[in-house]
Amino acid sequence: MNLCHDYDMENLLKNIEELREKFLTVWQRLDVERMRSKAGSLKLQMNKPGFWDDQSRAVEISKEAEELDKEASKWEQLKDEITELEEFIALAQNEQSGQSGKADAGLADEMQAKYCELSEKFRQLEFYTLFSGDYDQNPAILSIHAGTGGVDAQDWAGMLERMYLRFAEKKGYQAQIIDRNTGQEAGIKSATISIKGRWAYGNLRSENGVHRLVRISPFDAEAMRHTSFALVEVIPVLPEAHAMEIKDEDLRIDVFRSSGPGGQGVNTTDSAVRIVHLPSGITATCQSERSQHQNKENALKIIKSKLYQIAREEKKQEEQKLRGDALKAEWGKQIRSYVLQPYQMVKDHRTGHETSDVKGVLDGSLEPFIESFLAGAQKEDAIR
Repeated sequence: MNLCHDYDMENLLKNIEELREKFLTVWQRLDVERMRSKAGSLKLQMNKPGFWDDQSRAVEISKEAEELDKEASKWEQLKDEITELEEFIALAQNEQSGQSGKADAGLADEMQAKYCELSEKFRQLEFYTLFSGDYDQNPAILSIHAGTGGVDAQDWAGMLERMYLRFAEKKGYQAQIIDRNTGQEAGIKSATISIKGRWAYGNLRSENGVHRLVRISPFDAEAMRHTSFALVEVIPVLPEAHAMEIKDEDLRIDVFRSSGPGGQGVNTTDSAVRIVHLPSGITATCQSERSQHQNKENALKIIKSKLYQIAREEKKQEEQKLRGDALKAEWGKQIRSYVLQPYQMVKDHRTGHETSDVKGVLDGSLEPFIESFLAGAQKEDAIR
């Protein structure tokens, strides 16, 4: 039965009741009331004297309040619309039962169309239930590293940088390039991007791994087909309470003149900072701020987040050994292929999801890949 072309009032009422039950289950699971309460608490905090004294922190709090308010409002609006439609259908059914024949076809069409509209709204919002990680709501640090392949690989890394910046823009996230090492001919050797916004890490953790590009190289005079690789690393920005403690003697801190964005005078002072964690060899560089202190603070956050991620991964691997089973070999390795010639296709090797809309993907339309990844990860968690 096609629910969007079924005019039976009794079935329509049953369908909307089922939609309401599904909605309430997700409402409770996401704790929308707590979401609304937190938004209110942040707004009260914003009204306190001296709130804007620390502008950086104030901007983050106001942005979080805005995002929480927006997300809660979507759920509250859908709840009201489902209730209104259910009441309207019930009323129409009662009127119909006192008459001979069926309800007015035009009215039935209108109610059915509204039901289909609300079902689609719920399907889109239901996506949030796929976020199951501890830090999915957190901001993210995304790093891109060109693989072997010279200028082709560097150009590919630059294409990925543009793709993620476009994705962040579409999601309304605040993206800032905090370190960038450009290629001599084209593209980038590496880039590190801070991406702030609710669910930023939850969305972007699907991108962690090796990305492969197959195309006719624009840098090859013989127009040969080339395969290029780039590594994408994504880590969550951790709350201070969860960050790893690091001894001062385990760090080497270098300062140098910035070559990245920052406006006039960016190269006149040694404001850029590179921090090396000596025991692990992990390095973080930040040159986006004019202040050396701010750059040092941001680089240290990256170091701490990476160390925490490593500790979590080691724990997961140990648990995996104890269970005696293994995930798919390709999971977390070469994750996705982008083919531009001889045909056009983007395929995720972990989930099997693919599309021929390569241009759309490279323009930042990553949601279908993210959704299929999160759904697969949720199933893996359930098996464990």
